[in-house]
Amino acid sequence: MSNSYNWYSQLIRPEWAPPAWIFGPVWTGLYILIAISFGSVFYKYYKKEVGVAVVMPFILNLVFNFAFTPIQFGLQNNLLAMVDILLVWLTLVWAIAAIWKHSRLIAYAQVPYLLWVSFATVLQITITFLNF
Repeated sequence: MSNSYNWYSQLIRPEWAPPAWIFGPVWTGLYILIAISFGSVFYKYYKKEVGVAVVMPFILNLVFNFAFTPIQFGLQNNLLAMVDILLVWLTLVWAIAAIWKHSRLIAYAQVPYLLWVSFATVLQITITFLNF
């Protein structure tokens, strides 16, 4: 973990990048929101209230979301992390669109996650290009 922190601290980051300590609390809150809202989608799928076309973007979003940290900090690969976070963003937009007609509450619950991932995507793209 120390090696990852040292590597990340050496990267050129934009002036508007938040301090590293902010990511933990933000993601903790978002993971609680994700667990509740995604869990609701999976429950709707289990109850046959939504089909696989609705649940699939949520599954893919989780896969791409959980892959980000090992890619960014384990592999220390900014380019692959940029591709991954773009996939997180795209699957989240897809998930919101897919659940919209079934549960606007779940769709609206994704707004904080979407805002943060949008910011994180721009940040990752910027870091990638600054360190290319």
